[in-house]
Amino acid sequence: MDQWLMQNETEVRLGFFIGVFVLVALWELMAPRRSLNYSKTVRWYSNLGVAFLNSAVLRLVFPLLATGLAVMAEQNGWGILNNVDLPYGLSFVIALVLMDLVIYLQHVLFHALPLLWRFHRMHHTDLDFDVTTGARFHPIEIILSMVIKMMVVVAIGPPVLAVLVFEVLLNLTSMFNHGNIHLPISLDRILRKFVVTPDMHRVHHSTLSTETNTNFGFNLPWWDHMFGTYCDQPEHGHEGMTIGITQFRHSKELHLHRLVIQPFLGSTREYPMGQRRK
Repeated sequence: MDQWLMQNETEVRLGFFIGVFVLVALWELMAPRRSLNYSKTVRWYSNLGVAFLNSAVLRLVFPLLATGLAVMAEQNGWGILNNVDLPYGLSFVIALVLMDLVIYLQHVLFHALPLLWRFHRMHHTDLDFDVTTGARFHPIEIILSMVIKMMVVVAIGPPVLAVLVFEVLLNLTSMFNHGNIHLPISLDRILRKFVVTPDMHRVHHSTLSTETNTNFGFNLPWWDHMFGTYCDQPEHGHEGMTIGITQFRHSKELHLHRLVIQPFLGSTREYPMGQRRK
């Protein structure tokens, strides 16, 4: 099974990515949450272009990714879960929850440190919010994120399948919670008890720093409640809120080549965890 996962990881992840991307994109067409204000063509080629660039960079930089490292960890007895006698199902769930917690903490860290914020803020400089925003991350942030995930794999020794499932879920939930999709308020209230919804995560993309520094979760919403970073609704409502940050608001900044150089331009200003809604 592990060998099959190693050989087919790319196909599995790509298949899920395309399937969910198409579903969310169609949902956006049929039931949009907000009107989009900027060129969809420019935004989509840039956001998807940087996603393809990130995939190429990961393959060039790392001889193996998190799933492959999990196979090595299992074979060599690395990590806590590879050295305790637990039922497979329990190890699987523990691994998923711990990895999700690490991603939450990583996200907070990229908002807390000005140097890391320089790379993460590219994700926040999208001037609209839709399914492609979920793929818009700077290559250096993607490299750093992979290093963190690989350290976690070595430390906790998760089941190989858990790592693959987590990687797939991280991509799928990112597309879902960045979707410009309308959910009935009653349904959103139920869903956000178990998963980060688009309305919950959209608050995180507000230009108000007191809202930008809330709702850091990608998969599970529990960490924001637990650590006091939860914000229920944006101050100006979902239709009235402004997406992005106060920098890089010209439409020329939406182009792919501008995204790549953004971390090296301008100051970090007020966004790195200087303020947060209580």
